[in-house]
Amino acid sequence: MDTEAVVDAPTVEGLIKERLSAALGGWRGSLETALPTAAFVVAWVWAHDVRTAVYAAVAVAVVLLVVRLAMRQTPRYVFSAVIATAIAAFFALRSGQAQDAFLPGILGSIGFGLLSIVSVLGRWPLVGFIVAAGDPAMAEDPLGWRRNAALVRVCNRLTLVLVGLYAVRVAIMLPLYFAGQVALLGVSKIVLGWPAYLAAVAVMGLILVRGNTALSDD
Repeated sequence: MDTEAVVDAPTVEGLIKERLSAALGGWRGSLETALPTAAFVVAWVWAHDVRTAVYAAVAVAVVLLVVRLAMRQTPRYVFSAVIATAIAAFFALRSGQAQDAFLPGILGSIGFGLLSIVSVLGRWPLVGFIVAAGDPAMAEDPLGWRRNAALVRVCNRLTLVLVGLYAVRVAIMLPLYFAGQVALLGVSKIVLGWPAYLAAVAVMGLILVRGNTALSDD
């Protein structure tokens, strides 16, 4: 048996590590997501006015977008921050309650958590779609990954990590929302954003490092 060929053989874990790395925005993407929230909280603590806080968050999001465009860089990650900020602003301005700016995120975590559970039970794990989205070769057959039983098994385990992440977010932020703790909601959103994703990715990394599932397994 050719030892070198075995070592170099592609694995499910290696493929997923590549795709997850491409899907995440890195430190800059995380900063672009966190800054509008930070601006909202700081403005709220300073002025205790919902409109002032919303305007601050929107202004920061727009500046981040302009910087990306001016540098001729992809606005892919900052667009998500702009959209999230716009939705949060709508909720806060509509009710006049600053804590409602965080309600879409909490509801989103509940929704994605339930969706992740259903996807695992149905063997359509969400992480599998992340893998497919990062692979140009799968563009013509975006559901082709489901024919690889090994890939589905590993993606199921990784998706359960996301379930845990969403559960922690809801468990921490929902009580703060009902208590009207705007500043703590802002801190929690930032900490449970990129840092929590890093922790989840670290757990996924341990799963991937310990695994050596042949990519051709079906």
